[in-house]
Amino acid sequence: MTESRIRTVVEAIHSSSFQAVMHLAGGASQTVGSLLSVPGASNTVLEVVVPYSKMSLIQLLGKIPSQFCSQQTAEDMALLAYNRALKLSTPGSPVVGVGFTGSLASSRPKLGEHRLYMSTRTADQLWISRVTLTKGLRTREEEDGVSSHLLIKAIADACKIRAASISVLSESDVSDESVTQFSEDQQLEQLINGQICFKIYPFANEIPAERKIIMPGSFNPLHDGHLKLMEVATRICGDGYPCFEISAVNADKPPLSVSQIKDRVKQFEKVGKTVIISNQPYFYKKAELFPGSAFVIGADTAVRLINPKYYDGNYNTMLKILIGCKETGCTFLVGGRNVDGAFKVLDDIDVPEELKDMFVSIPAEQFRMDISSTELRNRSGM
Repeated sequence: MTESRIRTVVEAIHSSSFQAVMHLAGGASQTVGSLLSVPGASNTVLEVVVPYSKMSLIQLLGKIPSQFCSQQTAEDMALLAYNRALKLSTPGSPVVGVGFTGSLASSRPKLGEHRLYMSTRTADQLWISRVTLTKGLRTREEEDGVSSHLLIKAIADACKIRAASISVLSESDVSDESVTQFSEDQQLEQLINGQICFKIYPFANEIPAERKIIMPGSFNPLHDGHLKLMEVATRICGDGYPCFEISAVNADKPPLSVSQIKDRVKQFEKVGKTVIISNQPYFYKKAELFPGSAFVIGADTAVRLINPKYYDGNYNTMLKILIGCKETGCTFLVGGRNVDGAFKVLDDIDVPEELKDMFVSIPAEQFRMDISSTELRNRSGM
C-alpha cells in the first residue's frame, strides 16, 4: 500500500467504534507507528504489548508454547488481547484483539522459512492468516513493512472496514487464511468455559463513559427495586455507565445454562438496560474484570463482603483481598437491606478503618425497598 492509502485505512479504523489491544512479537512494528501517528488513535488503541523476548511471550501466554512462531501462538495472543480489550474498553464499544508473531529476516541467515502468523478476535469471529515470504527477496525492514501493511488491513477487516485489496505480496510468497464465526450460543459457551471473560449486551442508549456503575445479581427476576436502586446509584456517582451484571458461574451452584442466560438477558432488553454476563462470582475477581468501577450492592452483601468467614476465617486475608479491590480503583455503593430481620444501612456495619473510604452509603431516604427476587419468586410460585 502507498503511505496515503495506509493513512486512509487508518483514518477509517479510528472512525469506527471498535477499540483494540494488540500483542505483537517478531515483526509488524510499523503497524504501531501507522496507527498512533494518525489523529484519533485514542479512539481505537487501548494498549499495545510487544513480548519480544521468549520469556516475555511465555509470561504473556502463561505457558511455554510448542512453537513461538505458530498459528496457535498467534491465536492465543489474539484471544488474550480480546479479553484485555474487554476490560479496558468503553462500555458497549465493540473490541478486537490482535495477535502477531513472526520469524522474519535477521542479522544472521535463517535456516527455516521467513513466515508470519496473524490473528484477530472479535465477539463473533476468529480470523487467522499464515504468510510465507520469499527468502532473500526483501530486507528485514521491507519484510516488517509487508507484515505491517497486512496487519493493518486485517485490523480494518475486523473493524468491518472494506479496505481496498492492494497486494504487497509477490507471486512467490504464499498466503492462506481461515475464518471461524461464533453464534451467540457459542459465545456464551466460551464464557461459561472461561475462554472469554464477559459478554456485554448494550441495550441502553447511554452516553459513553469510561467508568462503569455495576449492579451484580442473579436478577431472577429483575424487578422495580433493582431499577430504582440503579437510578439512585447513578445519580450519586454523578457520571458513569450503568450496567447490571450476572455471573454465569456460581461459587456454590452449577453454572447457568445458555438458555437460562438468554432468558435473563431478555428482561434487560425489554426495559432497555445494559447487562453484562461474566464468569466471576467473587467481588475481588469482578474488580479485576471491571477496574475503576462502582459496584452497587445491598447492606446484606456488604456484611458478607467484610466477614472473615468467607475468607477461610482469616481477617488478614479478607483485608488483603479487599485492599486489592481498592487498589483497582473500585468502590462499593451500599443500599439499605434487611439483614437478619432488621433493616440496616452502611452506618450500621462495622467496616474496617482501612476500607472505609471504599464504601459509599446510599441514604435510606433516597432508596428503600425490602422486597427481594427470592420473595417475588416465592409469591409467584416460581
